[in-house]
Amino acid sequence: MDKIRIQKNDFDIGTEVALAKNNDSNIGATVSFVGFVRDLENTLIKKMTLEHYPKMTEKALSSIVNQAHERWELGNITVIHRIGDLCSNEQIVLVITNSKHRKSAFESCEFIMDYLKTQAPFWKKEYTKNKSMWVSVKDSDNKQKDRWTRSTP
Repeated sequence: MDKIRIQKNDFDIGTEVALAKNNDSNIGATVSFVGFVRDLENTLIKKMTLEHYPKMTEKALSSIVNQAHERWELGNITVIHRIGDLCSNEQIVLVITNSKHRKSAFESCEFIMDYLKTQAPFWKKEYTKNKSMWVSVKDSDNKQKDRWTRSTP
């Protein structure tokens, strides 16, 4: 059973990986990705605030997970995305994919992250010592996402 959560609280990757696998003996590979709030190009980010519209965001995340299931033969998928105020080095997102084969697990995890970065309705604001600014989707993120429209597993 897939897990999609948007929450303020931190998560424990070991616990979440075990829950996602759920002792399924058909699972040959589990791939996980953890994203962190980072300091980009020495901007000295003090914190990042993430906002969302709950029903819209949950619908978008469910759609992304469903697309992954359509492309690959997968077991459970976990997506946990944090909201609220987060400081540099804090965990922000977790994606876990399970599959019989490693290629499907790796590719689907990367696919989900590429779509989360570009299609999930989260609004991010970075705060430095001197200013704050809203973060936009980068061209490089869109290029990463666009490659999935040109390929099939």
